[in-house]
Amino acid sequence: MPGQALIDHGRLLDAMGYEVDLLIEAARAVPHDVAVPMSPGWTVGEVVRHVGSVYRVALAWLVEGGRPREWQRDPAPGQTVESYLRQGFVDLDEVLRWHDPGERAATWWPADPTYGFWCRRMAHESTIHRVDVEDAARFDLGEIADDIALDGIDEALAVWFSHRLGMLGLSGTRQSSVGVRTGGHSWIARAGPTETVAWRCSDAEALRADAVVSESPVTVYLWLWGRQRLGAVHVDGDDDAAGQLWALMRLATR
Repeated sequence: MPGQALIDHGRLLDAMGYEVDLLIEAARAVPHDVAVPMSPGWTVGEVVRHVGSVYRVALAWLVEGGRPREWQRDPAPGQTVESYLRQGFVDLDEVLRWHDPGERAATWWPADPTYGFWCRRMAHESTIHRVDVEDAARFDLGEIADDIALDGIDEALAVWFSHRLGMLGLSGTRQSSVGVRTGGHSWIARAGPTETVAWRCSDAEALRADAVVSESPVTVYLWLWGRQRLGAVHVDGDDDAAGQLWALMRLATR
């Protein structure tokens, strides 16, 4: 499969459309100034606007062939944030579906300079912020399929833990490794004062880590994105190592 995703990119694009529908439904159920506990300091309206802006910056990367300086960051006069979000999705979805996911494209992750990177990145951006708004609106959590969650775990560890933390100049305070096991997949996340790096691995390798984190794919996915409390997963071994991984992921994905 081209790119880094664990699942078909068409599946990710379909998931993004589903997430947009759920996000808009939840946003319309409450005033836009309602606080979003899972994204402290943000309101429902700000989260919806943010996702609409992210769709536009992704499209600008693709159209301009590099990091954009300008894009439409806010709704037009008289436009609702839901309409702004929807139009951003429609425009981006059209471009992503027009191109093969393995086709080269400008991205901010050197390991995956393809259109597929944006399919994956935007699917998970949409899912996580949909969860934020559903929680703020006191909705029951909408479905997240296990295959989407597993791909999101992989992206969280590869892109945010291994790459984004380094860009931010952040690392661990102590050397430790954490195995992550769920849904028939395994990863190692290793952190220390000079590195944060993760990779897919065998189950046997994951079990040799200082700590092993396990739970359902959806729980682990949301845990890595800071949308579950520290104790939401099962930890075998060094609790502090698992705590460091969780804390670093919160810094990487805030």
